[in-house]
Amino acid sequence: MDSVAIAQPNPLYPERESERYANRLEAWGTGWLRGLRRQWRQPLWRSRRIVARVRREGDLLGQPSLEQLREKAAAAAYDLRCQGITAATAARAFALVREAARQTLGKTHFDVQVLGGWVMLQGMVAEMHTGEGKTLTATLPAATAALAGLPVHVITTNDYLVERDAAIMAPVYEALGLTVAAVTAEMDIPARRAAYRADIVYCSNKTVVFDYLRDLIVLDDDKDEDTLRLERLRGGAGRTSRLYLRGLCYAIVDEADSVLVDEARTPLIISGVQEQDIAGVTRQAVDLARALAPEHYRVLRDERRVGLTEEGREALRTRCAALPEPWNIPFRREELTLNALTVLHLYQVDEQYIIRDGKIMVVDEFTGRVMADRSWGQGLHQMIEYKEGLALTDPRQTLKSISYQRFFKHYLRLSGMTGTAAEIRKELGRVYDLPVVPIPTHRKSRRLYRPDVVCRTLHDKWAAVCARTAALHARGVPVLIGTRSVAASEEVGRHLAAAGLAPVILNAKQDADEAGMVARAGETGSIMIATNMAGRGTDIALSDEARAAGGLHVILTERHESARIDRQLQGRCARQGDPGHAEAILSLEDAVLDSVARTWMARAMVPILAAFPGLGARWLRHAQRRTEITQARDRKRLVAADEQLEKSLSFSGQGD
Repeated sequence: MDSVAIAQPNPLYPERESERYANRLEAWGTGWLRGLRRQWRQPLWRSRRIVARVRREGDLLGQPSLEQLREKAAAAAYDLRCQGITAATAARAFALVREAARQTLGKTHFDVQVLGGWVMLQGMVAEMHTGEGKTLTATLPAATAALAGLPVHVITTNDYLVERDAAIMAPVYEALGLTVAAVTAEMDIPARRAAYRADIVYCSNKTVVFDYLRDLIVLDDDKDEDTLRLERLRGGAGRTSRLYLRGLCYAIVDEADSVLVDEARTPLIISGVQEQDIAGVTRQAVDLARALAPEHYRVLRDERRVGLTEEGREALRTRCAALPEPWNIPFRREELTLNALTVLHLYQVDEQYIIRDGKIMVVDEFTGRVMADRSWGQGLHQMIEYKEGLALTDPRQTLKSISYQRFFKHYLRLSGMTGTAAEIRKELGRVYDLPVVPIPTHRKSRRLYRPDVVCRTLHDKWAAVCARTAALHARGVPVLIGTRSVAASEEVGRHLAAAGLAPVILNAKQDADEAGMVARAGETGSIMIATNMAGRGTDIALSDEARAAGGLHVILTERHESARIDRQLQGRCARQGDPGHAEAILSLEDAVLDSVARTWMARAMVPILAAFPGLGARWLRHAQRRTEITQARDRKRLVAADEQLEKSLSFSGQGD
């Protein structure tokens, strides 16, 4: 492919409009044609020619001074804006970015990174193995698009990575005359608006979505070009002065599988304070749920929901007979009671949330990090506060909402990078029209895998983890122990401390010195216990002594809901040709088995599975696969609901 067709943005509020189809046949035909186009674009050989072009441009460039480099970047920017992003203009820009990185960071992009950058610039997902330098790779398409005049968003999974990546890569962009900024959740409004004016903005997925929703509230869904242009001609004193973003032009999504797929099951909602006082209803709902007997409801842990039995509905009707609204309305009392049962049985402290300074703090299940400014809707947050004996906060009402699927499809150009995309290739294509291109590694991986160890009980598992950690520690091997929840990380920490070991725990409660903890994790004999906070984007540098001892050893203590998350954690070791080992120490009481543990056959199999670890390991992977299928089905339903909502809004807006 000789050129990259990136639409030039409308300067007012550029974004891609939602697609409308006359009927299902048209939608199916469009999807089929896009599938053919993705298959044509995906082969790696179509992108390899860019490497030779960049080498030739680099030879012509020589070794300019920083001042000369900026002058050449200005000339390249002029060509990019006049001629568009073609293979020739992009190769020149890539060569400039490589030289800027060499002079400012002492690093030069490898050929495979050039290949990954070109793949992303074409609007595809580059599947690069963990440790292959995706952060540096992203500077190639980001700087090229910015030189071409496109506002660029580099989107990653959390604020720690946002600040780290922006700070590390800022010298590269500044050497080319570009501005760069990081937007985090803690920034005040004026600073955030100013940051979005930069050529290249690093931000988390949640931050940019919520800021987009705030823009929609300001615009009130009215992006009429003439109206906005008139406001700007008047000096920007109207709605335009209150906007955050400069539109949705070009996004590079780091950890694309996590952002675009794993986290896409939950719609994002921006809310305001609700005037109605529902504190009394909240307390009644939790008290009624606590009074129900076990036979009155079923807890479906694999589907993360609770259902009432017929006996439960009758018991609830009897208890609410003398109560006023909303308890005398059948569907409302059942809805409130189911929410309360969900809070009591599926939301646990140190798993889905922590308590800090007398407040409920939501923990992101995919990143393991606290989302201080987030809360659950539909009264769930207040029910959790009442359950934990805390003061109830004001309830919230929905002002705007959007799903990740619908949001990211509004970008004029979307691309991504991740180490784990092969399994969800079809979903990325179907939902976002994103082809996935696997990028070869720069060096052959030296990661070694040990067979899974499957214990019968959790107690046996923690004992096995302690024994294995102690043996590795005695040899000076640095150890990273991965857990799914805050509670599990603290549990294994107590067992290790009782065994005379001194681990460092990185979780949502202990996140104040994350950078320092990660920096020490590669030292000889270090022991770190971490939730998913260390699973993506964390680069653990090894000391020479640790490298000589065999490199980082990763121990998984539980299968996650997706095998891709396991692979990300394993990817913390053996990066860029370093040695490293990974193994899993599991139990037949792990939460992932909830999806298959309800049948009598599953319970009868426990002694057999415990006697044959290989069979037990396959059973755990089967349960994990069941969970992945359930989540994929939930995401598909959400996409269908989104599409239906789009059609409804379109229909309602066509009246005179």
